[in-house]
Amino acid sequence: MTGHRMPAAEVPVSVDLVRRLLDEQHPDLAHLPIRVLANGWDNLVCRLGQEFLVRLPRRALAAELVAHEQRWLPELAGRLPLPVPAPVRVGQPTAEYPWAWSVVPFFPGLIAARSEPDDPWSAATTLGGFLDALHVPAPSQAPVNSFRGIPLAGRAEGVLTGLVHVDQGDRAAALQIWETAAAAPAWDGPPVWLHGDLHPANILVDRGRISAVIDFGDITSGDPAADLSMAWMLFTPEQRAALRQAYGRADDATWERARGWALALSLVFLSHSADNPLMRGIGERALRSVLE
Repeated sequence: MTGHRMPAAEVPVSVDLVRRLLDEQHPDLAHLPIRVLANGWDNLVCRLGQEFLVRLPRRALAAELVAHEQRWLPELAGRLPLPVPAPVRVGQPTAEYPWAWSVVPFFPGLIAARSEPDDPWSAATTLGGFLDALHVPAPSQAPVNSFRGIPLAGRAEGVLTGLVHVDQGDRAAALQIWETAAAAPAWDGPPVWLHGDLHPANILVDRGRISAVIDFGDITSGDPAADLSMAWMLFTPEQRAALRQAYGRADDATWERARGWALALSLVFLSHSADNPLMRGIGERALRSVLE
């Protein structure tokens, strides 16, 4: 599959910039050592001492997502069974840097895409329980996302475009899976809180166990099937069943739509990861799981 490269940063971001922003706004933290952990699609992420991370948006779109985390994660964190990175400090725009930014807790561990849980059955149950706690009706003020948590019909164009690049031997099967998912009854409950971007690079594993869920920039509300698609990105069919049981309220239509979401997202990961082998690997694994 032909892929696209990561979008370029719209403003220069660096360790030196982080240091200057801390000096100006949070001087009590400015003495701590800083090192880059990731410079991804949306954010520069730096380790700040032993306890913190700094998340600095590198694009205007990402700045909107950081604002959503700052507004909503402190409200959600207290009722979730796994740690989430609710900001402990909020940074303001300056003449040098145009957007809000965050200092968040550092959680030990590695992402599940690099270090899978020792016991995937227990991990599936843990993740199912986390999503059950997260997926409660969201207020009308919740962030709106035009691409996540929406009816599957809104993803059809991207899926059909992506399928052109799937190996011909798998294309017909993938199209049938998509048509079945798209024909499933739509979500008719209230819009529920969604992580919005739940995949193995946003789940931490520490000492063999799922320990935190990170990167809530795409937090939104809508159809829970969008988040449940994670089940196809990390687990076998039997383990997916354990996640579904722990979640406790995914009817057959919701589960079918979740499989459709997993297919749609796998194609996104595959087609936008020319320079990101980690996300490409997630996409390849999800596509294989969907086709099982």
